[in-house]
Amino acid sequence: MKLNYLALAVPLFMFFIGLEYYYSKKNGKNFFQYAESIANLNVGIAERLLDIFTTGLFFFVFDYVYKHFAILDIKANAVTWILLFLLTDLVWYWYHRMAHEINAFWAAHVVHHQSEDFNYTVSARITVFQAVVRCMFWSVLPLIGFPAIMISSFLIIHGMYPFFIHTRALGRWGWFEKFLVTPSHHGLHHASNPEYLDKNYGDVLIIWDKMFGTFVEERKDIKIVYGLTKQLNSHSFLWQHFHFPLEMYINFKKAKGFRARWKVLFGRPDDLNPNYRTVLERKLLRVHPNRKPTLAMRQYVTTQTIFSIVLLFVVALFVHYLSLFQLLLLSFFIILSLINSGAILDQRRWIFYLEYARVILVLVTIGVFYPSNWTLSGIMAALLLLIWYFRPIQRFYLRLLYTNSQS
Repeated sequence: MKLNYLALAVPLFMFFIGLEYYYSKKNGKNFFQYAESIANLNVGIAERLLDIFTTGLFFFVFDYVYKHFAILDIKANAVTWILLFLLTDLVWYWYHRMAHEINAFWAAHVVHHQSEDFNYTVSARITVFQAVVRCMFWSVLPLIGFPAIMISSFLIIHGMYPFFIHTRALGRWGWFEKFLVTPSHHGLHHASNPEYLDKNYGDVLIIWDKMFGTFVEERKDIKIVYGLTKQLNSHSFLWQHFHFPLEMYINFKKAKGFRARWKVLFGRPDDLNPNYRTVLERKLLRVHPNRKPTLAMRQYVTTQTIFSIVLLFVVALFVHYLSLFQLLLLSFFIILSLINSGAILDQRRWIFYLEYARVILVLVTIGVFYPSNWTLSGIMAALLLLIWYFRPIQRFYLRLLYTNSQS
């Protein structure tokens, strides 16, 4: 069988997330908040899913640059692998630093910093937009002369290390703190305290921060607060991905002159007018932060999340056996489910229309995978029933999910 063994990263990471959760509960620690964890996993599921479509593209970019523009022709040996490690980590440092200091890059990276928790689920908060920006920076490696196969192979290994430093369960690492990025270092990077902002950008080695003046040690007199300086107060999948690009758009539209607009795109996040976020929240967000989630909400969202993770694993593992149309149908269903989960956590009422879209998508998928006259007749009958009983089903659905919430 031709399986995609990279899919095994999904159950592996879920195992460590479960292990960290067990440790935190056993030791009376509050490392996990339910809604935060679901929102984090939703972002990670989307990124893993879209990786199926983009991983080959990134390899093609590296290979094209290497074959057409490489300055050197570097061969794989012990010395060049070490050199590749150092250069990869150095390029990451500068990519990461610019992702915090330049709005156009922060728009892709901000999602990674939105969580008010710091645990292994936060490491999942990587978007495909961020992956594209990273690929652009790493294209300097084939330009130097490293073959695409070396780069792609090493990036898989290099990409695993950051997962393990997104935790408060491992404590300090003693002597290793001098040269490695550790959970204590990276935890400060995720803090929104003024003393820790824009520090500790390293991925594997902390030496770059020490060399370029962005290193900071934890202070005992400061309680760490994780997340953004202005928290989202929402778990919406769409809002998490697009709130900052929308803020940039309004700032760009209101800016006067070329210099002001250039600053919106390539200036620092601090340069944007923060009042526009409030305007957008009033128009688009309308969350109910004071309403407690009902038991039905938690059970339904948890079930959806587990199903999305399992479906992601199956799709990624058997991707070579799916047609493009089948892959797109399954992917669209997963994305709709992620949007649905976040909207339920925000207690939005329009989710019912999304539910209908998912049901229709399931029926279409059944027709694609099992085409027959009986299947088509059953699908048509189900669609007619859904249309006829739309309002009663809607009332029952919303009452079941939200009835125990405060008004």
